Amino acid sequence: MTSDSRIEQASRAAAEEILRIIYGDDLKGCTVSLDRIAEVISGAMVVQANESLAIAELHEKGYEAIRLLSTPPPNGPSLGPDELRTLLGQRLDTIKGLTTKVIAAIQTQKTQEPSISG
Repeated sequence: MTSDSRIEQASRAAAEEILRIIYGDDLKGCTVSLDRIAEVISGAMVVQANESLAIAELHEKGYEAIRLLSTPPPNGPSLGPDELRTLLGQRLDTIKGLTTKVIAAIQTQKTQEPSISG
């Protein structure tokens, strides 16, 4: 089952439940199309899924970069103390920059998420 079909099924089920809450189990008096409500729900789910995927990809890239930066350089044994200090300082600065970007992206996502009150 593809992600799109799962979203369609979940949004249709949610739409049906919403209409049942509003109109009762028989949906008597309902003039709204179940498919139209499902489209709205599906659209919101796709946006959220895409945002979550983007954050996951950012995490993956960040962790891969940190892994690469934490790997000793091939010419490490031939580096002098000052060169090694400079290399380590540059790598730590890069790691700090990456983590700052990941944290900022997460904070942005948190502030953009709508709050749902029940």
